[in-house]
Amino acid sequence: MLTVKKLALSTLISSSLLFYPALQAAAETPQHVVKQPAGGYSVQVGDVLVTSFTDGTVAQDLHKLLRRTTPQKIDALLAKNFQTNPPEVSINAFLIAMPGHKILVDTGSGQLFGPGNGGRLIESLATQGVKPEDITEVLLTHAHSDHAGGLVKDGKVVFSNARVFVGKPDVDFFFNDENQKKTGYGKNYFDVAQKTLKPYLDAGKVVPFSGTSEILPGLTGTVHPGHTPGSAFYTLTSKGEKITFVGDIIHAAAVQFPQPDVTITYDEDQNKAASVREHAFADFVKNKDLVAAPHLPFPGIGYVTKGENGGYAWVPVTYTNRDASSAK
Repeated sequence: MLTVKKLALSTLISSSLLFYPALQAAAETPQHVVKQPAGGYSVQVGDVLVTSFTDGTVAQDLHKLLRRTTPQKIDALLAKNFQTNPPEVSINAFLIAMPGHKILVDTGSGQLFGPGNGGRLIESLATQGVKPEDITEVLLTHAHSDHAGGLVKDGKVVFSNARVFVGKPDVDFFFNDENQKKTGYGKNYFDVAQKTLKPYLDAGKVVPFSGTSEILPGLTGTVHPGHTPGSAFYTLTSKGEKITFVGDIIHAAAVQFPQPDVTITYDEDQNKAASVREHAFADFVKNKDLVAAPHLPFPGIGYVTKGENGGYAWVPVTYTNRDASSAK
């Protein structure tokens, strides 16, 4: 019979073994201590502060949206994560603070989802005294509504002093209505891209890029076609540390980490989207990269590890909230 003391020790050892891979990954990747802002969550990457801000959450009916799986399999995986269908899905945007630059990765949904569904990014930024006109660059991971929607309000430019970087294939694809007819990809995607980007295009503020392009020293964008033709990753490197902003390579964490071949109806090219996800996950595991994702639970920052049966798992960044000086 276990005494209380022995039982507690046994439980502690069992729990430690259960989470050993994640603990090992964390131990090998030291994390900076950061005092947290009121309206976001920050991590230090070398000399650069990166802050995740919430645009809100939306419910997503995975039975209708996911492909290459079944409602029964979806429900089983959701249950393992104490979720039911439809789960709440985060919309995150990320602020990169570099000398002379305030860089926003994605802009949330703006007014496009209606009241109560996203659209909170400007409010979140304001908690830290960041105004839309303070933003110097916007890096769009792609031109869908929950990433580009915050670019405009009532048809007018929101980030008046910003250049907007976006994969050139997205501009070419979404600004040619013939592509909608050829591919059958939803007309609403074309309408949203044109509505949100055109005011910036007219002002000469859009910077389309192909392949891999340097945005600023230490910050690059790379096009990874699949979810959309111009979907892009952005990688920030500082003092040997890096973080990669991955856009929509994953929407449903409970399902797509263990089964990365599962796609979503939003993917313009289902096969390419699945391939990009699989290759990216493998690279992130191999390199122990810090990852920022707009639709993983807020703050959407963490690590990808190997999971069961050839799948993957997500390890959120360890929460810290104290002055860095107190850690010395």
